[in-house]
Amino acid sequence: MAKVENRTLREIMTKDVATVTLKDNVYEVACKMRDWNVGVIPVVDEKEDVIGVITDRDIVIRGLAEKREGSAAVENVMTRDIILGQPGMTVDEAAKIMAKNQIRRLPVVENGKLVGIVALGDMAVREVHHDEASEALSQISEPLGNA
Repeated sequence: MAKVENRTLREIMTKDVATVTLKDNVYEVACKMRDWNVGVIPVVDEKEDVIGVITDRDIVIRGLAEKREGSAAVENVMTRDIILGQPGMTVDEAAKIMAKNQIRRLPVVENGKLVGIVALGDMAVREVHHDEASEALSQISEPLGNA
């Protein structure tokens, strides 16, 4: 087993990840979130390339709050500008990226294809870089400045 400071995302990421496509609707995504007990699902295209994510918050803010029906298309509520990680990236690098971009979950891709996902909790729960995960959570939880 690698030393903690040398751990990579490949070692801690969740590899079995639910995905949706642009053919799915918000209701189907919500059901998948319930069934998989997750709050984020990557959106992939026909080539399995990650093109976005849809979060439970996206469904509430861009779906329900905009009075969209459950049959609304995924593309109407998904987040397109996403940050992606690489399997060889260290946990420390990922924690810094997550803190800087104020994100709690990082899809992990290799050659554009989804190979896993890392949540901030994965870093803390698995006792990997607990200090970095705590620092990232602190920075993610702060409101963005007027920069």
